[in-house]
Amino acid sequence: MSDEPVAVRNYLRAADTESTLVAVQALGAGVEDSGDELVIRGVGLHTPAEVTLGRLDVGNSGTLLRLLPGWLAGQPGGEWTLDGDDSIRRRPVDRVAEPLRLMGASIDTEDGGLPPMCVRGAQLSGIDYDAPVASAQVKTCVLIAGLLASGATRVTEPTQSRDHTERILARARVPFTREGLCVSVHAVDELELEDVIVPGDPSSAAFMAVAASIVAGSRIVIDGMGLNWTRTGFFRIAQRMGAVIVGDLEAPGEFGMEEPIGEIDVAAAPLVATEVLPDEVPLAIDELPLVGLLGCFAEGDTVVRGASELRVKETDRIAGVVEGLNGLGASLEATDDGFVVHGGTGIEGGTIDSRGDHRLAMLGAVAGLASRSGVEVLGMDAAAVSYPDFERDLRALLER
Repeated sequence: MSDEPVAVRNYLRAADTESTLVAVQALGAGVEDSGDELVIRGVGLHTPAEVTLGRLDVGNSGTLLRLLPGWLAGQPGGEWTLDGDDSIRRRPVDRVAEPLRLMGASIDTEDGGLPPMCVRGAQLSGIDYDAPVASAQVKTCVLIAGLLASGATRVTEPTQSRDHTERILARARVPFTREGLCVSVHAVDELELEDVIVPGDPSSAAFMAVAASIVAGSRIVIDGMGLNWTRTGFFRIAQRMGAVIVGDLEAPGEFGMEEPIGEIDVAAAPLVATEVLPDEVPLAIDELPLVGLLGCFAEGDTVVRGASELRVKETDRIAGVVEGLNGLGASLEATDDGFVVHGGTGIEGGTIDSRGDHRLAMLGAVAGLASRSGVEVLGMDAAAVSYPDFERDLRALLER
């Protein structure tokens, strides 16, 4: 969406992000790949492509599916259909379709608010939108549409979600205001974004941190990780459970234009149970399966509440975590909006099915490291969706 070229360094080469690259190229952006960095030559905020009619394949990327319509909705005369793999076709998009319709866009979905999703661009008007759930994807979609809409666009969330969008808007010199849980933007003519350095992904790092926490005698240092407080909720939960995690994590409530990057030091330690409350869920949503694994090694019952969003991820992750870890000898119970882990049993071993979900695949592998008899993961290749080098990196740690 920028008028000038933007260099992106430390780009993650994974299935989801490759789908994003293909999509932006289909919309007219140029991509130069030198190996060390990507240079994206955008088409501007108001002209997504010479091609204003087409089908965009989002693959397995729920983020792309929910963010891109915010831009397309504000392109009058354009019409695009977003679709993806079988997993994507089970993921609801009504949460972004509803506010975009209120802004004036025409959005069609399948019954139940499912993909494929047809977006017809229009002249948009700003709205005051009270999001029913805290979702950075929904917030971002509406704010991007707000950059193209007349009047003010305001998004208010029930609790804080990830703030990467606000930070990059600030860096792109977009005037916006943030008051408590409300973020407001107005229409702008252009984006002026300088080069971007992508922090190491805390969600991927969390798997290595859990491995170090539950394998006796372990200690690792994870460098170059994003320390943004809206992405490190899981690490605060793990610390509460007794995990030894030392690092300069950004304090809750801080905000800056730049994404903080640094290192954390993690060592094995005895764990105790905890309760994860609903207001903690948005800042640890992708790592909650790992809370289940930590709970297996913690004394007492670990409870996760307010996490019904897990049921509409790549798979029903509540069912996946509970059934998967129970199949390895643990003791978990599913609830409508989370799960309960009866701790202290550890992991015996066995077989776990990833269900094609990258996070369940990596969960099974980490469980295997700390198991008594080993774990076989069915569908381990799913990890490539977000962390294609996971097996290599994990193996490197075992060789040290």
